[in-house]
Amino acid sequence: MRISGAIAVMVLMVEPVQAAEITVFAAASLGDALSEATALWQQETGHQVILTPAGSSALARQIAAGAPADVFVSANTDWMDWLDAQGGIDAATRRVLMGNALVLIGAGEGEIPPVEIAPDYDITAELATSDRLAMALVNAVPAGIYGKAALQWLGQWEALEPRVAQADNVRAALALVALGETPLGIVYATDAVAETRVHVVGTFPAESHAPILYSAAVTAEASEGDVAAEFLDWLAGTGARAILRDHGFVLPPE
Repeated sequence: MRISGAIAVMVLMVEPVQAAEITVFAAASLGDALSEATALWQQETGHQVILTPAGSSALARQIAAGAPADVFVSANTDWMDWLDAQGGIDAATRRVLMGNALVLIGAGEGEIPPVEIAPDYDITAELATSDRLAMALVNAVPAGIYGKAALQWLGQWEALEPRVAQADNVRAALALVALGETPLGIVYATDAVAETRVHVVGTFPAESHAPILYSAAVTAEASEGDVAAEFLDWLAGTGARAILRDHGFVLPPE
């Protein structure tokens, strides 16, 4: 049986779906979780992801300066607000994907019962004379900003400020403790889960700092805006939520 000329033309006009490549600028604390999630998304869709993890502040500034990113995931809402004010995101695509907690970590692994971190718990007393406390940049990187706020809430910031070893991002602060360069550090709970060479000393009270929320959006200059939006929708879906939950993130209701 012959295919009519009209149908033959239609068949020839059908083209295979083209795989796209998107670039995702994401907070450093998301590195492990997003690496696993994007691998699954790539397998399911055939699209490709270039994942660029770093401090949210640095990434936001790079996007504002014209860096070629399709998606931005910030570890706090302030840097997303800032980029939005610069015209750097498609505001209609913005959403909160997940939350986190802030913890004090110590060098060395092992099952050590956590302490209650309250104003009467003196972090300075846990440091030897020459020891320092690892933190992400306290005036720029979200983890550092949250950490500074928590120490101020405890009434211990003035005593600890001269002893803070500031790192470019929260994973760099985590590494300082994991490598034994500093005995203590302040990172996200998910960072502590990802590193076997540290243990959680205690969790900072939720009221000691602003809520830790990860905000995501497609950038205003995204070269693959439709695919980037599909990726964000997928991250909010069942498969990605399971991965994010396994990495210790707190997820909003579906």
